[in-house]
Amino acid sequence: VTLVESGGGLVQAGESLRLSCAAAERTFSSYSVGWFRQAPGKEREFVTYIGWNGVDIVHGDSVKGRFTISRDNEKNTAFLQMNNLKPEDPAVYYCAVHYYRGSTDSADSDYWGQGTRVTVSS
Repeated sequence: VTLVESGGGLVQAGESLRLSCAAAERTFSSYSVGWFRQAPGKEREFVTYIGWNGVDIVHGDSVKGRFTISRDNEKNTAFLQMNNLKPEDPAVYYCAVHYYRGSTDSADSDYWGQGTRVTVSS
């Protein structure tokens, strides 16, 4: 599965961004989609995932109540709506897919996108 993220950029603290993760293959609908992020000098961190059918959703503690994940299987695309961005949110955000079941462990992901950078100014 080929994944392409988009939507990153520079915003001020408190503002919002919407990231997209587009897949070329229709088999995308059989995969759960996760978002992970990695800031300079830090380990990759789980952000959120959504199950293949859009029902199972898990958020990392640091983004609960602020970030929302969704997907549109007809368009082979997943989204990450990020509201109230904070100075601790800047990172390269990656989407990844895991066949069928979601996982908070990045090692379980089968395919990764190239990442999109999010920068937050305070």
